[in-house]
Amino acid sequence: MNSFGTAAHSSAQGHTLSTALERAGFYPLLVSDVVEDALDGRECLAHLVHLETHFDRTEVHRHITVLVLTEDMLVITHVDDQQLDEAGEQMVAQISTESVPVSQIRSVVLSYTYAQPQNYKPSDAMRELTLSIAWSGGQRIDIGPASCGDPQCDADHGYTGTVAQEDIALRISAEADGLQAVQDARYFARSLRAVNTSSVPVAGDPHTAQRGRFPALGTRLNRGHHPR
Repeated sequence: MNSFGTAAHSSAQGHTLSTALERAGFYPLLVSDVVEDALDGRECLAHLVHLETHFDRTEVHRHITVLVLTEDMLVITHVDDQQLDEAGEQMVAQISTESVPVSQIRSVVLSYTYAQPQNYKPSDAMRELTLSIAWSGGQRIDIGPASCGDPQCDADHGYTGTVAQEDIALRISAEADGLQAVQDARYFARSLRAVNTSSVPVAGDPHTAQRGRFPALGTRLNRGHHPR
């Protein structure tokens, strides 16, 4: 058995990691080999495959993010493609992988969006889900002009802003990605929280020493991924 999961894992998430990569259709053999190498023999407990497409004038750029959870690591793989000529015959793939010990993850945050909440029923599906994960302690500050709420007021109220802790944030939409993708993302987040909160703090690690067994939850979510 390879490290990409079992039949039981398939039923829990809808698809195995290998099948999810095939369905994404973004150089599946290349991405599969890169992820397999990054796992270094570890077994996949849960996964999240997210494909984005960007249009730049006459060019189409795709970016895939693959998150794989093992018992002790979170493996993040990013792959972009780029054409070197106008005809698109010369292509290159840019790949990066990062392996983060689950004991160092400081924040796992989920944000849900439901349509027509006044008519909510337990059987209603989420419209979209945003998953934000932080492990490095880095912060992003968003600042903008403050206002008092009066549209006629032209006084200077200074600036206001928010601080967000996130190393990666992925937005999964039922409309764009399908209902199964949203459910898979929620399953992945739950699995990550379960492994993270049960991990034993590493001796001498200032992050885990301060955090203890339970991660501090953040307060702000934004869509994004590692810059190209």
